[in-house]
Amino acid sequence: MSYKVTISDIAQALNTTPATVSRALSNHPAISDDTKQKVAAMAERLNYKPNKIASSLRSGRSHAIGVMIPSAEINFFGSVVHGIENVANSAGYNVLIYQTNELRQFEVKGIETFLSARVDGILASIAKETSDYTHFLEIKKRGVPVVFFDRANDDLGISSVVVDDYRGGYIATEHLLKQGYKRVAHISGPQHIKIFNDRLKGYMGALQAHGIKVDFDLIYTGNVSIEAGKSAIEHLLELPEKPDAVFAVEDFTALGAIKCLKERNIKIPDEFGVIGFANELFGEHITPSLSTIDQQTVSMGKASLELLLQLIRHKDKNSQPRKVVLDPLPVFRQSTFRK
Repeated sequence: MSYKVTISDIAQALNTTPATVSRALSNHPAISDDTKQKVAAMAERLNYKPNKIASSLRSGRSHAIGVMIPSAEINFFGSVVHGIENVANSAGYNVLIYQTNELRQFEVKGIETFLSARVDGILASIAKETSDYTHFLEIKKRGVPVVFFDRANDDLGISSVVVDDYRGGYIATEHLLKQGYKRVAHISGPQHIKIFNDRLKGYMGALQAHGIKVDFDLIYTGNVSIEAGKSAIEHLLELPEKPDAVFAVEDFTALGAIKCLKERNIKIPDEFGVIGFANELFGEHITPSLSTIDQQTVSMGKASLELLLQLIRHKDKNSQPRKVVLDPLPVFRQSTFRK
């Protein structure tokens, strides 16, 4: 094992004290420029590598950020993390990623892991199964800066970066209506998650704006998955008055809907239109290609970390939470274009 050069080794080589070397390396104003230059030159000559853990303990900063994502299998979250890391790298921060697998118990473990690592702040997207948010309130009470991204809860007084999910749901539904579909169904997600509730409200808002009464038989509550999309279509096609289009709460659910429709030899988009939400990578490569709503994932990641860094630099427990809302961007493809 190779020997690691310490501050004491530099001090001994220069016939000075470790305290003087430490101050010189941290650019302390009490140390002369001549001494700083000598210390820097000797540190380079001896190939000295600073102890980041010791440095973080002295400064109170680890320059590490904890990022909690519900699933690594969903490209959406990988794309957000890409945006986070872009900003983190240029700001001199390391990113620690923890996957919760959509479970609250793993959120709690993730927070414990981040706190043990002395992260400077936490970015989190709430798991589907989480309805008790006390663990987030606890870290807020401890003064650890937190920012939600995508899946947030406005009632917790925690800053967030989200897309306008209501507007996205409205755009998706209105697009189907403008393509001539008459009975548009919606496959929703768990309603205690705000983004899924907002998308449902957007769907209903678009129907009402076009003079169409909301038919609750056409709203199927799923769990955001391919299987939920399949089950929803099987259920909807058993109705006395069948739908001829569906707005799925996200793209994997939409993929399940398309698979089920294909199995029943129902032509997309001629007989049935399908639109999703999130703009997952697979959407443009399946047949027919999937219409969807893009959530500006990279921009969301960048904005999330920029907001968190502001909170880290200006720690104030009494500061008001900030909410950044991004515009949803429609991406219309083959699965809805009848006209």
